[in-house]
Amino acid sequence: MELFRHLSVYDYGEVHFKLDKGTGLRAIVAIHDTRMGPALGGCRFIPYDTDEDALVDALRLARGMTYKAALAGLAHGGGKSVIMRPKHAFDRVALFRAFGKFLEDLRGHYITAEDSGTGLEDMEVIRTVTKNVTGIDPSHGGSGDPSPFTALGVRRGIEAAVKHKLGKDSLAGIHVAVQGVGHVGYYLCKELHAAGAKLTVADVDPLKAERATREFGAGVAPIDTIAGTVCDVFAPCALGAGVNDSTIPSLKAPIVAGAANNQLAEPRHGDDLHARGILYAPDYAINAGGLINVAQEVMGYDAEVSRQKTLRIYDTMWEIFERAKRLNAPTYKVADILVEEKLARVSKEPKHSSPAA
Repeated sequence: MELFRHLSVYDYGEVHFKLDKGTGLRAIVAIHDTRMGPALGGCRFIPYDTDEDALVDALRLARGMTYKAALAGLAHGGGKSVIMRPKHAFDRVALFRAFGKFLEDLRGHYITAEDSGTGLEDMEVIRTVTKNVTGIDPSHGGSGDPSPFTALGVRRGIEAAVKHKLGKDSLAGIHVAVQGVGHVGYYLCKELHAAGAKLTVADVDPLKAERATREFGAGVAPIDTIAGTVCDVFAPCALGAGVNDSTIPSLKAPIVAGAANNQLAEPRHGDDLHARGILYAPDYAINAGGLINVAQEVMGYDAEVSRQKTLRIYDTMWEIFERAKRLNAPTYKVADILVEEKLARVSKEPKHSSPAA
């Protein structure tokens, strides 16, 4: 594994590894940047084919969290953790308790939250051994599942994109193809349905797609062809890299705006979308609602404050779209420039130094 090459590519930073033989825990915490404050980002718990796959996933995701937090105006840097899901039988509670102890050793340098494969129950286990966790049960002063706030922000971003690209002030009658209807995708469908949108969905789990049909009247498409649906908005809400060499030529939508992280398989795919005249909503800008919500826990949770800050994602997206139009530049590059301008205004020294070795 070319560890330091990967760190250089993603402009790091620091990475922490943990192996706990007793529980089978194999975890990575990637801390990309702490100039704005302690790193905040979710914990992903999925199978990985190789250690390198897990590392690269953590590095890409944590870098995205730096940009997401900065663009949302949060006093946090970017971090992410991945736990490699064991292939053998394991004790989930013991595993996440061991992970919590790992976080406690980092002394508040990184604060975790939910992500793919983790949920409220896992955050509650982590809470028993460290305070460096968000997304915990409201009965313990937390905000619970951040998915509804992520979905709210994505809906607002889609509204901005529809207004900018199609000139429409409402989502009534707008056809959105949603790829992935898990936690966030489901709540996004709920938001869109309430706004009058027409839905087509796809998911690897047919029961999730059927639920969207039952509750929202959604049509169903195969997961491997939904990107080619004739619609107004293609919304990737599954795992990353859904916008790639295979899906871009098949896109029939004038807008790509969804909840998934790292939607572009490579940065050049953002250039490809721009060349085709497709308006792309940069993922870390549009899906910041969940992060905005859990960040409020650090300061004392207030749901209304979280909601109002999340609603402002519309303004962020509009600024990106307008600037991209003026510059005739891909939206992902404009979003990056906005973040880099913010980071350049803060000290180059981290506010929170790494714990001593």
